[in-house]
Amino acid sequence: MRLHETPVLSVRNLTVRYGEGCPRCQVSLEKNRCALCGSVWAVNDLSLDVYPGEVLGIVGESGSGKTTLMRSLYFDIAPASGSAVLSGYKDGQKNIWEASPAEQRMIKNSIMGMVYQNPVMGLRMGYSAASNIAEKIIAAGSRHAGRMAGRAAELLEAVEIPVARMGEPPRNFSGGMQQRVQISKALANNPAILLLDEVTTGLDLSVQARVLDLIRKIRAEYGISILLVSHDLAVIRMLADRTVVVLDGKIAESGLTDQILEDPQHAFTQQLVHSLI
Repeated sequence: MRLHETPVLSVRNLTVRYGEGCPRCQVSLEKNRCALCGSVWAVNDLSLDVYPGEVLGIVGESGSGKTTLMRSLYFDIAPASGSAVLSGYKDGQKNIWEASPAEQRMIKNSIMGMVYQNPVMGLRMGYSAASNIAEKIIAAGSRHAGRMAGRAAELLEAVEIPVARMGEPPRNFSGGMQQRVQISKALANNPAILLLDEVTTGLDLSVQARVLDLIRKIRAEYGISILLVSHDLAVIRMLADRTVVVLDGKIAESGLTDQILEDPQHAFTQQLVHSLI
């Protein structure tokens, strides 16, 4: 625990359910699905904190609730219950899911940045790379064309996209380059926290390595907090300070990444670690 620091993000008792639910749900769940009504409890009473400058890894198998957690934090999915506060919003005193639509747009555009597993969800593929970044800057309230162009060039250069290609649309780029454009767009307004959802899945190993190196560089240069979702413990080992292991929408185990990897306590974590060795 880092009791001397205020978390950048604090989530408490988050629950996201697909389906109406029924009075018997919590006692009739098979994994995370209710055997009676068929509702899926994608995230079930989950709590976590992310501290300044920290990379918190979220690891688990497909369907464990990792992506649902991220999309609920970015207001793509409405939770059934729970709260989340950001130190940069209302001094960490107001639940972001109770914010007005305008306030939620401000949070998305100024306090958080999101990088989706599928770049199509995070980029306008027919717009230029520079225009994708400019869109994020405009959404935060800036209209100065020269500053936007300069910021786009700066960020694309930081993620190793040639400035000569900033006028090209991301549909012309490789998968790895598209992810790097997404990262540059997410960083456009200097967010306090970056949400990274399976950003290396589906990429060739050499491209994965470049993206992971880029994330490490961004963390070192900007001191940004990162919530990093992956099903791959090798990625978590490389980047995360602390790790939360999720299973069927609940936290199975959490702790320092080294502790999780060297002395896993939960049977599911032991299985994950064994698969990595």
